[in-house]
Order: sequence, then C-alpha cells, then structure tokens
Amino acid sequence: MDTLDAIILGIIQGLTEFLPVSSSGHLELGKAILGDNSVPEESLLFTVILHFATALSTLVVFRKDVWEIISGLLSFKWNEETQFSLKIIISMIPAVFVGLFFEEQLETFFGGNIRFVGFMLIITAVLLYLADKAKDTDKKVSFTNAFIIGVSQAIAMLPGISRSGATISTSVLLGVDKTKAARFSFLMVVPLIFGKIAKDLLSGDLAFNGNNGMAMGAGFIAAFVAGLIACTWMIQLVKKSKLSYFAIYCLIVGLIAVAYGIWG
Repeated sequence: MDTLDAIILGIIQGLTEFLPVSSSGHLELGKAILGDNSVPEESLLFTVILHFATALSTLVVFRKDVWEIISGLLSFKWNEETQFSLKIIISMIPAVFVGLFFEEQLETFFGGNIRFVGFMLIITAVLLYLADKAKDTDKKVSFTNAFIIGVSQAIAMLPGISRSGATISTSVLLGVDKTKAARFSFLMVVPLIFGKIAKDLLSGDLAFNGNNGMAMGAGFIAAFVAGLIACTWMIQLVKKSKLSYFAIYCLIVGLIAVAYGIWG
C-alpha cells in the first residue's frame, strides 16, 4: 500500500465513520478499487489504525462532554454524568453480546454478498428518511432508550447498515432531541472501538511491516482530520434535519447493489 492510497482510505474512513452511509462497506470498497494487496494481517492492522484515528477525533470534538463526564464520575455522586455513563454502558451490552457469541456467524455476511448489502442500505435509507421527518423535541436519552439504541448498534454490525445512521435514527424516532441523539450516538461507540482495538492487538493477528509505517501514519492523520470535519458536520446536519440527503444516497447505492447482485 502506498502513501496516496492510505490517505484516500483514511479520508474515506474519517468521513463515513460519522456520515450515515456505512463506513465498513465503503472502506472495503475503497480497498478493492485501489487494489489493496496487503496480506490480511496488515490490512486488519491498517483498519484498526483508522478506527483508532476516528475514535480520537470523536474525543476531540466532544472533549468538553468527556471532561464533564469524567469530572462527574470522580465526584462519586448519582449525578447527570454518572447516569449518562451508565446509559453508555447499557447501550454497549447488545453489541458486546453479539460480538462475543456470534462473531463467526456475523463474519459470514461479509463474504461479498452485494445483494444483501444493498437491502441493508435500503433499510438504512428508510430509517434516515423517517428520522428526518420526526418532530423536534428536547427529550434526553433514557435508560430504556439507551438499550434500544444499543440494539440498533448491534444490528448495524451487519454490512450495509450504517451505525451512526441506525443509532441516530432510532434515537430520534424514540423522541430524543436530535442534537442529543447525535451526541449519544458518537460517544457510545468510543468504548467499543477501543475495546475492539485492544482485542485485535491482544489476539496476535496483527502484523506490522516497517516499510508501510509512513503510509499507515499518513492514513491515520487523514482519517483523524476527516473525522473531525465529518463529526462536526454531521451534528449540524442532524440538527437541521438534513438526513434525507443521505437517505437518497443510501437508496440509490442500495438499489444499484441489489440490481448488480441479481443480474451482475
């Protein structure tokens, strides 16, 4: 993998991690188009590095929120920050359960079944359209909401279902304020990303080739910068009810994928 390809893939990851268009699908598609010939272990390491970059960009964008949460937790009181942290933990349960007990079954959906991915993109489009039309509220995420949103996040582990699209749409359809929905969606995934990174590092399945160090570093920086832009942009788009644009995009790509899967 050369530096230019790494930068392109980093930008793809940074943008699509926050925009509701399925980052994993776009990243794999980008690798295929660019002719990524990395061995599986190196390819996995690069993916881990890009996810680490977008997790860091989330922490930067929500640094004030993260600091308030940490400060609230250190006060050892049943305050809003403690409750929010507990809601984050609750939201993680479904995805952790699926990841631990159904990892092999989940991997079978990543075997190049384009028609399946297309159908999932169409479902994402429907969710985004419905959320875009939802009325504005000032409601916060409740503990029950947190678990339901977590179920959406677990379902979004399927290729073609956008994680941010599914979680934000579910939040909004449950009546949660759109800005609070975006905030919760982006913060709830950070512990999962770091947990997945730790799992991959400890598994011993990653391989580092010193010759690719510069390319991976460039990809990291590209993903981090693109993530900063996309995360900030997405918050504004959700607030202004602009999700319908992404619904149209997912619908078009989904229909093309289904058609290709049937007749291609």
